[in-house]
Amino acid sequence: MIDRLAVIGVGLIGGSLARALRAAGEVRQVVGCGRKTPNLQRARELGVIDHYTQDIGEAVKGADMVLLAIPLGAMRAAFAAMKDHLSPHAVVTDGGSVKGCVVADAKAVFGRVPGNFVPGHPIAGTEHSGVEASFAELYQNRRVILTPVKDTEKAALERVEAMWRICGAEVIRMEVAHHDEVLAATSHLPHMLAFSLVDALARMKENDEIFRYAAGGFRDFTRIASSNPVMWRDICLANRGPLRKMVKRFARELHDLADALDSADGKDLLEIFERAKAARDRYVDGVGRDRGSGSEQDVF
Repeated sequence: MIDRLAVIGVGLIGGSLARALRAAGEVRQVVGCGRKTPNLQRARELGVIDHYTQDIGEAVKGADMVLLAIPLGAMRAAFAAMKDHLSPHAVVTDGGSVKGCVVADAKAVFGRVPGNFVPGHPIAGTEHSGVEASFAELYQNRRVILTPVKDTEKAALERVEAMWRICGAEVIRMEVAHHDEVLAATSHLPHMLAFSLVDALARMKENDEIFRYAAGGFRDFTRIASSNPVMWRDICLANRGPLRKMVKRFARELHDLADALDSADGKDLLEIFERAKAARDRYVDGVGRDRGSGSEQDVF
């Protein structure tokens, strides 16, 4: 399907896409681009890419598919760097965890959202990063959300959908604003909670003892606090509007829990816990059984 794939940002997301397409026999050549030469060299050694460059304009020349798997804060500069070097037949997509800011960056550089640009977000990942963390099966039975806008060309959208399906993903279309609201609740808020909980405990005087006796539940809940802090700072700031609303809503829930403890209201606590268990069993466990049990983390 793809003659020349340009991967801007050869890490977990970009590397796994290249591996999956290679495994399916659906890409002839992969060109990698990034800031760190050792990572690009390692990507070539592993067979993830065929060639590499640190020049985005050079990387996209002749490419018929371009994936931007880079931090949100680097999107606008990447668009500018590729603007005058894209082939007429090239399709560009991205893996950003927030779509509103990516669309705004594209408009700022191109004057409007180009018809060949398909905003996207693979809902998959781990807490690990770098090309060595990539693997071909990352997207199998996972969801990829595409957020086309009114200027997005139908042919470009269909090509990107087909690419992700080849990788084993379920592709869903969603409006930009709705995507950012949903991800604020289901991904960005949990990451903020994990980071803040670990930080709060680490700043306690007895933190060595606390962490020494932490059980499996603590490790499960805080696993995502091992994610890239700079990347998650950028994600939270980029989606700060919807995320701020979710943080404030959750803060009210915490106040309710504190009130229940103050009044020793076991009935109220039990109702909260039972509602939560029923919701998780119905939605999260149901999705896990149907679509794979790996962890989901928004990597960019």
